[in-house]
Amino acid sequence: MRAIVLLRLFPILFLLLPFNGNAIELELPEHPISGVEYTVPVIGNAANEVIINGKSYSVAQRDGEKNIRYTFKSGKQLLTVESQTAKNIQEVNAVPLWLSAIPPLLAILLALLTREVLTSLFLGIFSGTAILGWYSDGFTGLFSGFLDIFQTKIIDALADRGHLSIVVFSMTIGAVVALISKNGGMQGVVNYIGKYAKDAKSGQLATYTLGLAIFFDDYANTLVVGNTMRAVTDRLKISREKLAYLVDSTAAPIAALAFVTTWIGAELGYIEEGISRIPGFEEGAYSVFLNSLAYSFYPVLTLLFILMLILQGKDFGPMLKAERKARAGKADAGNEVGPDDAELALFSVEKDTPVRAFNAIIPIGVIILGTLAGLVYTGYSQEVWQSDVGVFRKVSMIIGNSDSYIALLWASSAGLATAILLTVSQRILSLERTMSVVIAGYKTMVTAMLILVLAWSLAGVTESMETATFLKGLWHNSMSPVWLPAITFVLSALVSFSTGSSWGTMAILYPLLLPTSFSIGLDAGYEIAAILPLFYNVVSSVLAGSVLGDHCSPISDTTILSSLASGCNHINHVRTQLPYALTVGGVAISLGTVGTSLGLPPWIAFALAIPALWFLVKFLGESPEKKYL
Repeated sequence: MRAIVLLRLFPILFLLLPFNGNAIELELPEHPISGVEYTVPVIGNAANEVIINGKSYSVAQRDGEKNIRYTFKSGKQLLTVESQTAKNIQEVNAVPLWLSAIPPLLAILLALLTREVLTSLFLGIFSGTAILGWYSDGFTGLFSGFLDIFQTKIIDALADRGHLSIVVFSMTIGAVVALISKNGGMQGVVNYIGKYAKDAKSGQLATYTLGLAIFFDDYANTLVVGNTMRAVTDRLKISREKLAYLVDSTAAPIAALAFVTTWIGAELGYIEEGISRIPGFEEGAYSVFLNSLAYSFYPVLTLLFILMLILQGKDFGPMLKAERKARAGKADAGNEVGPDDAELALFSVEKDTPVRAFNAIIPIGVIILGTLAGLVYTGYSQEVWQSDVGVFRKVSMIIGNSDSYIALLWASSAGLATAILLTVSQRILSLERTMSVVIAGYKTMVTAMLILVLAWSLAGVTESMETATFLKGLWHNSMSPVWLPAITFVLSALVSFSTGSSWGTMAILYPLLLPTSFSIGLDAGYEIAAILPLFYNVVSSVLAGSVLGDHCSPISDTTILSSLASGCNHINHVRTQLPYALTVGGVAISLGTVGTSLGLPPWIAFALAIPALWFLVKFLGESPEKKYL
């Protein structure tokens, strides 16, 4: 009986099935953005072409999949999709591309106006998810956009292996700092450096030197130098804002310029991707990078500018005010992500604790040397080591191919284990007391890591909304080749400022601008010999502009880490660093980038820019030693 019923129902069930051999449809993006060319999969019966609203699109077949390249118009629209044997109508509501600028700009403006980072970042993220939700589901999308912050953006940020490695590394550094503070090691370092750092100038010079010494990684540089020198600079009445500036403005510039750093692999990869799109270009990525260093005006001038401020003993703008308040003992409250009073008491050295500098120097040395060893170990290749290049080039290539995240995790874990062993073996603290300090050190980093995760989540929103594509659209193809480096520098700074990522900026702009700049030079009738200096200038301008934008952006991870490591209020750090970064950036682009584009040799450009910065400091700056009013 059941079999008869099923047989009778079979024709009806067959008719209800959604399958149709002649059907055709597009697999639309979840949140299509107007003005962006998508690779759209074609589902159904399509041969060599698909007609959408009367226009033909070629169908590409790869690995059994069929797709077309399509750019959506903004707003609601009906797509009539046709093939030779099928027709379908699909509705789509594409987000206008210009709206992609709202999330980062809102977060930046709110952070600067309210001086409250968590709320600003969260509202920036919500503005993006709300816009995407509205165009997908209307009012319902606003609610789903709020939930999407937690279930998608934050989870995706934490699911990234590199991000999670930075979180663990940063929290472990916090634990190391807590322990070497409690066991008297940090006080021993302070006492030792105190022999040389007897005043504000020598204290800043010591911080600057240490920042240059840890050249191989900007994260390690920021966290180690900031945490190590904070007690010294506090004693010498150097403001936390100045410490954060010294930390932030030595970390990325030196890591970007040095040949043996965790940056070099990414930089060479991005450059290689760009030059691979230039027909007939035979020069290697490493050679391009080396030749571009002659035009690296902003990173080099930043490092020299810091030295000028220290040697002249002057500051200007908001930094001058912060320094004078610190000298007068009226400094602003520290980092909003710092430890509370109970934790501060826990980290203070008790009366009978022996003060031994090696209890801090050894764990920090393990972290520094361990990071270098980890970089070499994870990047080592027998093929590279046996290649016919110099030893320095071999080491550079090995570190460039390394896994910096693993190296940092190994080094920080080894540093913490060393600090625990030194503390317990000398019976400075019991094992139970030692572990309570370690846990407290981890706790001090929680709020800071929340800020960092929100910054990464905002970057995810800008990626979903194609913010970089909007910024790239500001580029105009009719410009003279002479202005290519300067426009590249400004565009790179804007992208980096808006996204908070110098690496992301390089990843976006190198593949776009390197072939574009070369092509523009050829179209303008330039000989190869004349194109190459402009080309190297463009290569350097992408890197320099991304570092400048990163220094200015309150949503940059390295800017946030600098505030964290220095115990400085984050917005205070951004406000005091911004005038300095823009001053150096202005001199770099006017005398360096534009000057060399107009024909000046790079060494003459530097010869003009360095005295210009010196006189700016001399005439704009004032001594912070004057009584604070």
